[in-house]
Amino acid sequence: MSRLGAYVALTKPRIIELLLVTTVPTMVVAERGLPSGWLVLATLVGGALAAGGANAINMYVDRDIDSVMDRTKNRPLVTGAVTPRAALTFAVSLEVLAFVELWALVNLLSAVLAVSATLFYVFVYTLWLKRTSRNNIVIGGAAGAVPVLVGWAAVQNSLGWAPVVLFGIIFVWTPPHFWALAIRYKDDYAAADVPMLPAVASFAATARQIVLYTVALWACSLLFAEVGGMGAIYVVTAVVTGGVFLLYALQLQRDATPARAMKLFHYSISYVTVLFGSMALDQIVRGA
Repeated sequence: MSRLGAYVALTKPRIIELLLVTTVPTMVVAERGLPSGWLVLATLVGGALAAGGANAINMYVDRDIDSVMDRTKNRPLVTGAVTPRAALTFAVSLEVLAFVELWALVNLLSAVLAVSATLFYVFVYTLWLKRTSRNNIVIGGAAGAVPVLVGWAAVQNSLGWAPVVLFGIIFVWTPPHFWALAIRYKDDYAAADVPMLPAVASFAATARQIVLYTVALWACSLLFAEVGGMGAIYVVTAVVTGGVFLLYALQLQRDATPARAMKLFHYSISYVTVLFGSMALDQIVRGA
């Protein structure tokens, strides 16, 4: 791995992509149409910097357990491609840049929200809950829901019930999404002594929680139709995609296999992409 590639890997680009997928549609809904291209770009750059810095700090803190887990043993801090000090300096620099960029080019509220998400992710999830509680991803996952608040604040310079419900959608989506992946890697988490739910609870208990959170997710997505003033495109998409999500969750409950869990995991990514894409399309079509 090249030095540049190692620093890019520290930011966990695939996670950043997923966060940004929710930000742009949120901005479209907040604008009730297409927001300024420059505003979208500035918000995405700032959001990516903040998320990248948070992920790099996470790797810095978790470098000891990353060396134990097969899934993470090739990360830059484990292989020595980047030193811990350099990684931490890089991460903090990204956070500073994110705050300055968002404050200067977007607004102070979006900058505060973005950096607050990092602080929550680092101190509440990574340093506290991840290694001590089976509810780690439930509470800690709130950090991943903040980008929708950043996107809304970038357009409106304020918050309200609509962005709060959007936050709720990502908040309740995160546990079934992550637990599905953790089912496959539960031995890794057990070896690292991380109490991720699939590693400390029975498969039946994990699957039951996945089903419950999926039902809550479906309900939140439908609630947003009312709170967010959405039209038929979004409503139909929310009903159909939520129903399919629940079907996958119920199939996992009946078929306790890592392969079935990974099907749910991959669908969960498609789900959030399609759902948020539909809300943007809904507003663009209605505003045309």
